Amino acid sequence: MKRIINPWSGMEGYRCYGCDPHSDNGLRMEFFEDGDEIISRWKPRPEFQGWINTLHGGIQATLADEISSWVVFRKYQTSGVTSRMEVRYHKPISTNEDYIDLRARTVRERRNVIDIEVRIFNAAGELCTEALCVYFIFPREKALEEFHFHDCGAEECGNPFDVQTETKQNK
Repeated sequence: MKRIINPWSGMEGYRCYGCDPHSDNGLRMEFFEDGDEIISRWKPRPEFQGWINTLHGGIQATLADEISSWVVFRKYQTSGVTSRMEVRYHKPISTNEDYIDLRARTVRERRNVIDIEVRIFNAAGELCTEALCVYFIFPREKALEEFHFHDCGAEECGNPFDVQTETKQNK
């Protein structure tokens, strides 16, 4: 497994709600590469609830959108924008969970448009949410010019958490 290096960490003006590790109010997501998947383990916090002890659906959609962008950064070495997103909520996620696991991978490519499948699992490994994010990806020159994207590297890290490869899928 590889830890993905955030290419914007420490950059002046960088305040991404999803992935800035220093954001007081943001999600502070970290990402790893495991084969063809990008994964993230994230700790729900009470301030992200919709109903009592329930993770807000909009936060789940934001988590899915953010991990999708990291598929673009790492696998395509460029940046892009969300064109469309469809989210299916199967099971509520408690904000009392120790963690949730997100897994994302490309499922379809068409020139500069890619479809990314995202699955969110609770700590018991149950599938809670699925999303399909359609991304428009930029040519590298535009990514560099407009988004200061140079490259998205990774470093070997072993297994920083016990990633469950066999998960229960409640469909």
